[in-house]
Amino acid sequence: MRAVYIKGFGGPEVLRVGARPDPEPGPGEVRVRLYAAALNHLDVWVRKGVANPRLSFPHVLGADGAGVVDALGPGVDEALLGKAVVLNPGISCGHCEACLSGADNLCPTYGILGEHTDGTYAEYVVVPRANLVEKPANLSFEEAASFPLAFLTAWQMVVDKLRVQPGENVLVMAAGSGVGVAALQIAKLHGARVIAAAGSEEKLALARELGADETVNYREEGWHRRVRDLTEGQGVDAVADSTGREFWEGVIKATKSGGRIALVGATSGYQATTPLAHVFYRQLTIYGSTMASKARLFRIARFFEEGRLRPVVGLVLPLEDAALAHQKLEGREVFGKVMLRVS
Repeated sequence: MRAVYIKGFGGPEVLRVGARPDPEPGPGEVRVRLYAAALNHLDVWVRKGVANPRLSFPHVLGADGAGVVDALGPGVDEALLGKAVVLNPGISCGHCEACLSGADNLCPTYGILGEHTDGTYAEYVVVPRANLVEKPANLSFEEAASFPLAFLTAWQMVVDKLRVQPGENVLVMAAGSGVGVAALQIAKLHGARVIAAAGSEEKLALARELGADETVNYREEGWHRRVRDLTEGQGVDAVADSTGREFWEGVIKATKSGGRIALVGATSGYQATTPLAHVFYRQLTIYGSTMASKARLFRIARFFEEGRLRPVVGLVLPLEDAALAHQKLEGREVFGKVMLRVS
């Protein structure tokens, strides 16, 4: 099969296009013929050796994909053959206490496609049958591949952790990113007033088109004070953040007393300064969040099929241009998802 893989860590130049063996499904697994794959910042961290430094090579990147089931392992229902599906990126054992309680993203062996196993920058991928969700009929393969990891991540942030309520003020950081686009929509779906923060006026305009009530450019000095001005000096009830070090102090200062912050990533760096007086004196709650239960993807897919959520695809490139796609993603040049067309 054609695939994009790495044989060592580094910049976009380490991405190679070539042939890899066709994977074969084992018991309880299926093989999916992929038509589209999505990029995530996780792919960049894997490529650089940050996310999983003990990776074995060669390794195929990619957490998100959509395609058609084309082969079945032993024990899998034959009715799945030929079904159009999207992939759930989270892989767990399926039988531990966490998995059986519906918190499979807390499984001791939890992994993500493209980070812990070969991923979706390829013509074929093998996944457990439990990782399939029927593709919403109204979405193209590119649109369907764009939402699983980002919307699962944002759903747990906004709904399961922050428990956003109608009428609350919610700050969405990096509103032009995949997770930001998802968090903005999910917060609006739950009745929040959304303040979207991004680093360019173009992205802020697109965020407003997507439903943001207010926008703030976090490249401007004192941006967190602008957030407080928009909330009558109080600050926001909740923050969905994936930016990390560069904006972390501002995030804390933009949050109201008793407010909540959910952190799912650190695209600007892990080593952040936390003004602890703000945390304890103003009684802030900070949640760490990674992915979500696999079950959440069924509900998210229904919202897409009903048109209550929508994919935002910013750029589609052929599989062979994966290095260019990485450059666009790292350069924050695209609003929404960067996609690879596999076939």
